[in-house]
Amino acid sequence: MNWYTAVLKNYAGFAGRARRQEFWWFILINTVVTVVLTLVDNAIGSPILAGLYGLALLVPTLAVAVRRLHDTGRSGWLLLLSFTCIGWFVVLFFWISEGTQGQNQYGDDPKLVPAQV
Repeated sequence: MNWYTAVLKNYAGFAGRARRQEFWWFILINTVVTVVLTLVDNAIGSPILAGLYGLALLVPTLAVAVRRLHDTGRSGWLLLLSFTCIGWFVVLFFWISEGTQGQNQYGDDPKLVPAQV
């Protein structure tokens, strides 16, 4: 849960790097919350809760995705590839890949910097 709140605290931070752990824990918790809210929405017959949640977390989700690309030494603009069928798999491969060891053009290695949770 600390990784989820860390992403929320860095709400619109597109600069820097995000570890795989930070990215995937955020995605996991975000998915679970979305599924629960969708179930509640279906029970009450309105899509408002999941819609508002998705809208509220759009910017932090994009920000952590860009920071994850930065950790692999790639530009955040590559996230635009995810809007194509094959490009989505390319971006997924980048997200799964190990980050650049040591400092790169986007900042210090987040594995070596103590987490600010």
